[in-house]
Amino acid sequence: MSENRLGFLDDSKVLEQSIMELQAAMESGKTTAKEIVMIYLKRIFLYDQSGPNINSIGELNPNAIFEAESLDKERQKKGPRSLMHGIPVVIKDNIDTAGKMRTSAGTLALKDNYPAEDAFLVKKLKQAGAIILGKANLTEFANFMSSEMPNGYSSLGGQVLNPYGLGTIDVGGSSSGSGAAVAANLACAAIGTETSGSILSPSSQNSLVGIKPTVGMVSRSGIIPISHTQDTAGPMAKSVADAVTILSVIMGTDEMDAATQTIPPGVGVDFLSFFKKDGLKNAKIGVCREFYQHLNEEKLKILETAIKDIQGCKAVIIDNLKMPSPQKPLGYDTLFYEFKHGINAYLSGTKPTQVPVRTLKDVIKFNEENKEIALKYGQNHLEMSENTNGTLNQSKYLIELIRDQHYSQKGGIDAVIEEHKLDALLFPSNYGAQLPAKAGYPSITVPGGYTKDGEPMGVTFTGKAFTEHRLVELAYSFEQATKHRVLPKLV
Repeated sequence: MSENRLGFLDDSKVLEQSIMELQAAMESGKTTAKEIVMIYLKRIFLYDQSGPNINSIGELNPNAIFEAESLDKERQKKGPRSLMHGIPVVIKDNIDTAGKMRTSAGTLALKDNYPAEDAFLVKKLKQAGAIILGKANLTEFANFMSSEMPNGYSSLGGQVLNPYGLGTIDVGGSSSGSGAAVAANLACAAIGTETSGSILSPSSQNSLVGIKPTVGMVSRSGIIPISHTQDTAGPMAKSVADAVTILSVIMGTDEMDAATQTIPPGVGVDFLSFFKKDGLKNAKIGVCREFYQHLNEEKLKILETAIKDIQGCKAVIIDNLKMPSPQKPLGYDTLFYEFKHGINAYLSGTKPTQVPVRTLKDVIKFNEENKEIALKYGQNHLEMSENTNGTLNQSKYLIELIRDQHYSQKGGIDAVIEEHKLDALLFPSNYGAQLPAKAGYPSITVPGGYTKDGEPMGVTFTGKAFTEHRLVELAYSFEQATKHRVLPKLV
């Protein structure tokens, strides 16, 4: 089928349209949720599954059109449930969705895993009237399978490409499909997950806004885990406003996730009031140059321009700060212990008739038995995790955990922010993401510009625990002052 034969579906109705703009169009009768879904399906056909073949969507919701029709009727009778009513989003394929879409984490062993229940955040999206358009491809096991695996690859889903440079520009990971789909306007927004950089990296690489919330802001119930101390889900969208709108829907207390019990009273209330164009005025932003040292000259120039733009918004830059650091750099040892413990617990709850593996050891064996298709890049991370004993009372794990928590929180981010009375720290893209990841602290990345080859780069604001409101002010102010995001050339 040629594009001309689909010309009755007007792409302009969704291209770069915000949630508020889509809501206004539906309220005025200029479009419907069903039409919006069909336009996105058309674009998925044209750009994701043929033509450029971005390969960002692993599976589509077969009920999406029917759900959209139902929500259109509900709007006519009762009005919209929320700002998300009728808005199509894609969900990273390590987040449980009940019904007719699998949750695979991109691995062959879970290709027939059809959960009986939605993840907590998916329930909240549906309650708000959002439409789950499909599941997004990802780096296999959220980039915890092999140190050799490229961003965006999985044995089940194949390779996700960056719409800003198909095959030439890194798509970022592990929420690769989530980033590529939204960047190419194949969905209004997406949900990604992060253990260390997996929202910030693909958001930056795809010129998006990504919010990695404080651990506990968003429930992890129903998400295939890596680390119970670092994992979080978060929104990926084309604007700060859209990302925050989604965060306000998916956050909240869940009795099945103890971390959500730590949300302070009032956090998340009236997020939309923090969209202030002068949000950077009089803000104090810290720059730690140690996280800039791996940037090439061109990317460093983009960051220097961003710093000048921030100063132009009347913020104060506190430059050349030194982050307190332990003699031994923070590592990934804790993740190997936590992954085995978490994945064994998740697999034990899957249906034996659908999933042929019950433990991490079974997954490794399954991959070996199917190595021609399952082990293109090996599985050394899985093997290293299996070599731990799977319990969390080991002295090495406990020492590393306590050390990581101290040097990332009180002895790290907190120390620098409090000493210099900062509103936030400024990082390039996902460089330095490990520090707030270890701390469980929030970050927001915003499009910061492009290299000569068209590679996007992000500007990332990081703060102390549950300071999302302030980060939103800063990120929105920077976004409105610079407005860097442009469409990928293929669209």
